[in-house]
Parts: sequence; structure tokens; C-alpha cells
Amino acid sequence: MTDRRRTAVFLSLFCLVILYSTLASESESHQDSGSSDNKEECGCKQSRNKEDKEKNDVTESEADDSSHTRFYQPKTGDTLYPRTNQMVYIPGGTFTMGTDEPVFVLDGEGPGRQVKVDSFYMDKYEVSNAEFELFVNQTGYKTEAESFGNSFVMENYLSEEVKKEITQMAAAAPWWLPVEGADWRHPFGKDSGIKDRMDHPVLHCSWNDAVKYCEWAGKRLPTEAEFEYACRGGLENRLFPWGNNMMPRGEHWMNIWQGAFPEKNTGEDGYEGTAPVTSFPEQNKFGLKNIIGNVWEWTQDWWEVKHTKDFKDNPKGPASGTDKVKKGGSYQCTKLYCYRYRCGARSQNTPDSSSSNLGFRCASSELPKYLQTDTKDEL
Repeated sequence: MTDRRRTAVFLSLFCLVILYSTLASESESHQDSGSSDNKEECGCKQSRNKEDKEKNDVTESEADDSSHTRFYQPKTGDTLYPRTNQMVYIPGGTFTMGTDEPVFVLDGEGPGRQVKVDSFYMDKYEVSNAEFELFVNQTGYKTEAESFGNSFVMENYLSEEVKKEITQMAAAAPWWLPVEGADWRHPFGKDSGIKDRMDHPVLHCSWNDAVKYCEWAGKRLPTEAEFEYACRGGLENRLFPWGNNMMPRGEHWMNIWQGAFPEKNTGEDGYEGTAPVTSFPEQNKFGLKNIIGNVWEWTQDWWEVKHTKDFKDNPKGPASGTDKVKKGGSYQCTKLYCYRYRCGARSQNTPDSSSSNLGFRCASSELPKYLQTDTKDEL
């Protein structure tokens, strides 16, 4: 990476962090109502700059109610690892999208508005390394991080050897670094691998990469409305998929950061980094796993922050834009930094951006034929 390119990348990151450093006070309803601590930014909105793009040619009630849950699992394809390509049925309905008590006003979390969503299917799990490897092996696909030759990684997860090669960092978020050789096969730099992480979510996938995978799998990315509807699991005005209590029955139900950020993740939930996609209890009555926490997840929609209270029928976001919406938060989110592991929270990145805490899952309006019980097709 040239000095000019490094400078442009870090200036871009610095500007993004400064833009979002002025935050609204927090108002956590029910369990934590009245709290007004200011929230800091974790810096995970970093996106690729124009100079990077020109060098790349790639295109663009509670959780125990399971009455609506139906699971679909394909036959084993050409892989040595257990398959997690399962979908759950999400019955349509009308819900309150967003909130009238936003934590991050600049993110466009409000206002709360009535939104109708048709029935659809959603991946039970985030797409794993094993599933993504199957896609790559069958298609020869090359991700944008591989094409660019670098991706963003948090410093805590880098080896000392990789750190020695980093010559610059952004003062506003010095823990986020553009790492040469970081990609889905090497999530924490060129000296890392995924051999013992095949059941973890695939990382360093851009929005464009996610779209290609979903198309191959006969699916698509969920809209932001579908994602939030699925996340809320039929509950109204709650923080998390299961309610307002962050630790139901004193148990960890999601993979987020514990301890002082960014110095040390104490891993009280069992993981200091990503967790297997099958980890933790089903987070709501739809049977979804890790719909919040673990990794950020791409949605279809272009980013916008101005919403009205007008009723919306299956909204798909603006027709065009610069950034795409991501939802769910990640293992690097904490209440004091990036408190976005709430169903109503949201963030954004450019479609070609990637990082070590960003993944995806797919959705579909109809169940793909190869996942139906009466077919012998495999994928």
C-alpha cells in the first residue's frame, strides 16, 4: 500500500469517527429507563476510499414460544464440515420499526413507525466459513478484500509480526488497522487461518460479496425491515430479540464485548472473538441464532437517516445511495462503545468495505427448492 493510499484511508476513517462522535443520550426502556450516559464510537464504520475503489474492478412474548418455527436443512454437499445452511420460516405481520427513544439519533434510529412485512424465510445461522468455502470451491469466486489486498482488523487480534508491518493508524480509532493480506481465509492477517474456525461466521465479506453468495445459494440479502422484524420476534418496543433483560436468567445469550474497550475483552460470554454460528440459545421464537452480536450483518437497503412515521408496506429503502445498512452489532460492541446490538440499532458501510467483525446471512421470499424436503437437489 502506498503512503498516499494509507493517508487517504486513515483520513477517511478519522472523518467518519469524528462525524459520529456527537451522540444522543441513551434511554434504555423498561429495565434501564432513564440512563443518559454518552456512548463512544468503536470506529467500525470505516469504509474504503475512492482511491481504493479505482484500483479494483469488482462490481457492485419470550423466546420459548416456538409455535411459528419451522426448520429446513439441506442434504450434505461436497464439504468435510457439518452443514449450517438452514432456513427458518418468518410469518409476516406489522410491527414498530425503529424507536421513539433513539440512542444514536444521527444513525436514524427513529422515529418508531408501523411497517408491514410479508412472510419470508431467513437463514437460521450467519453464513459460516465452511458454507462460504463451498461457494468459493464451486465458483472460483474472489472476494473484494482479496482483490484489494487488504481489509480492516482490530489491533487486539493481530500477531506481533503483523503489527510490525503497520506504519500508520488513525488517532481517533487507533485500534482499527488496514491489514495487508487480511481476507476471509486470513481473518487476522496473512499469518492467520480458518482451519479451526470453519463453524465461525465468514469475515471480510463486502456487501457485493454477500450478494454473490446469496445469489449462488438461490437466496438474497434481507431488507432492513425484514431483518429488524425477524430480530424482534413478535415483541414490540423491546431492546433485544428476547426482551429487555440483557442476560435472561443470568445467562449470556449473545457474543459482545465484556471489559474495558478497546483494551481487553474478558470473554465472560465464552468468546473473546467470534463464536461458532451455532453458539448461544435461540434468541427468539423464530429460532434465529446470533441475530444480534457475533458479527455485523449486511442488509439489502441503501443507507438513509431521515424517516417519517408514515406506514410502510414492505419497504426496501432508497433507490440509490453511498452506503449499505448493516444490523445486529458484533463481538466488538459494548454498551459504552457502539451500543448497537439492539434490534432497532443500525450502522452503515460502503458496499465494497470489509472487516473482521462483518458478515451476513441470507433470506428468501420462497424456500429454495434444494432445501425443500421433497427434493434431492444439493447445494
